[in-house]
Amino acid sequence: MYNNWSLDVLYRGIDDPNLASDMERFEKLIKSLGEAVAALDKNEAAKTLRGVIEVKEELSVLAHRLAGYFSLRRSANSGDSEGASFQTKIFSLIASTTKDNVIFEKFAGSLEDLDSVLESDELLSQYKFYFEEIKNDTSHKMSDEAEALFAKMNISGGKAWGDLFSHLTSTVKVDYNGEVTSLSAIRGLADSEDPAVRKSAFEAEIACYDKIKDSIAFALNSIKAQVNLEAELRGYADPLAMTLDQSRMKKATLDAMLEAMREAMPAFRKYLRHKAKLLGYENGLPWYEILAPMGKAGSESFSVEDAHKYLVEHFATFAPDLAEMVDQAFKEEWIDFYPRAGKVGGAFCSNLPFVGQSRILTNFSGSFGSVVTLAHELGHAYHGQQIQSHRPLNTGYTMPVAETASNFNELIIVNDAIAKSEGEEKIQLIESQIQDSTQIIVDIYSRFLFEDEVIRRRKNTFIYADELEKIMTNAQKEAYGDGLDPDCLHPYMWCCKSHYYRAGLSYYNFPYAFGGLFSRGLYAKYLEEGEAFLPKYRELLYATTVDSVENVAAIAGIDLTRPEFWRESLKTITDQIDMFIEETSK
Repeated sequence: MYNNWSLDVLYRGIDDPNLASDMERFEKLIKSLGEAVAALDKNEAAKTLRGVIEVKEELSVLAHRLAGYFSLRRSANSGDSEGASFQTKIFSLIASTTKDNVIFEKFAGSLEDLDSVLESDELLSQYKFYFEEIKNDTSHKMSDEAEALFAKMNISGGKAWGDLFSHLTSTVKVDYNGEVTSLSAIRGLADSEDPAVRKSAFEAEIACYDKIKDSIAFALNSIKAQVNLEAELRGYADPLAMTLDQSRMKKATLDAMLEAMREAMPAFRKYLRHKAKLLGYENGLPWYEILAPMGKAGSESFSVEDAHKYLVEHFATFAPDLAEMVDQAFKEEWIDFYPRAGKVGGAFCSNLPFVGQSRILTNFSGSFGSVVTLAHELGHAYHGQQIQSHRPLNTGYTMPVAETASNFNELIIVNDAIAKSEGEEKIQLIESQIQDSTQIIVDIYSRFLFEDEVIRRRKNTFIYADELEKIMTNAQKEAYGDGLDPDCLHPYMWCCKSHYYRAGLSYYNFPYAFGGLFSRGLYAKYLEEGEAFLPKYRELLYATTVDSVENVAAIAGIDLTRPEFWRESLKTITDQIDMFIEETSK
């Protein structure tokens, strides 16, 4: 307890007889899917569609169980060669279903009376939105053979390059103070209270990228080439259009958000320049000082036991069911807490709705920030709890809404801490929240600019590491402006962010800004409405898997296509900036 997660709810190990049985069952289900698809008949549309859906439901649960197990194993131990072999086999089996899935989707999309067919069957009627998406996506399907080939090639293409990135960044040796450490550990020193440590850790981090940057550049180029090709083959104007379609989000929503973000950049730059002066810098803030703590943090250092108690107590004041789930997550070993060699950096949550649980990976350090990170990931788990009553094929939410509950959780914890603090500790907490906002607004904008340019350039040329460095620093200059020291940026941010290395998930940057600002808007409504907000909040989270982003927001009375909503959310941050500057200028 309070150390590594347990995956026993999935399998007890490679030699678990249930694993062998499920692998055998998985292969049989793939055969059954082919038979069900072959039996599709427009004269018996409801009956034959139901036959496919029943197989797909069971297949989906089993695929998520098997793939999820080995993905989690390898996240905790990148050297897990047995897991890697199983994972490759599982993805090959999943890829083998592509042709049957395409035939099924084209059949369903071609039914002129699809709505009446769905209404005639109790099971099918629960998949109305699922079939609506299929019908809308029909125009973006390749031929049956091309879809199958593309899925199989991805295993040795985009996915393999992504695996290479994960392997390189989790195993690269970082030389620091006469010892060898990991990339995740050295990056974890960015918020050290010792300025000498922040600077030396940054220098060690930058130096280590020389060992892996060329290989990672090849991975990035290969993935983005594949993304460009897929968008073209599917008939999208570009990968961004494909991403927005996959996100169930209108371009008008993204444009409105980016417009409001650009308008707010001067306030963030003012904050960064002010922080630089407080730390003794005259030419803007050096990169290694972005996460420098300000004010004076509380003396409390959190053990995992402390974090458990703290989070349960604080979430109980918002939603009892959230507090109960958090307690369960700690007690039932949902969480892998501490950094170690071979474990991936950062933090994530993997929802397992088919067992009513989630698994969370963090690199816990004992700081209040580590507690906030736990709160964030437990928000994802709470989101997973709200959707687990859906049918198996209705449990996938899209990138923009993925960060809603996680950021909402952060606001509950941090705002409460600010309200109960005073003096230097209050300043520290406010500045820490502004730091986080700067990351999801300004830094995310720089990452969006970087990826957008890389995707566009990759259509015509290979981009070597030195050019990727220039693209990244130019994007940082455009986003951060004179807030940062132009001579001390981070040219290798493309080497340490896994979001760029998913062939099936491009532009995994703007959803963080979306989630941060959307959750702030929701939190304002919670403060206004009190307990009456909770049923609406749960309904909203539940709807994220079966509706568009815009319709989900409408449940809370929000119009995402209007810049005004985003401006109002951003104002809550810029007001904090003004307060921070005023308090630290006295």
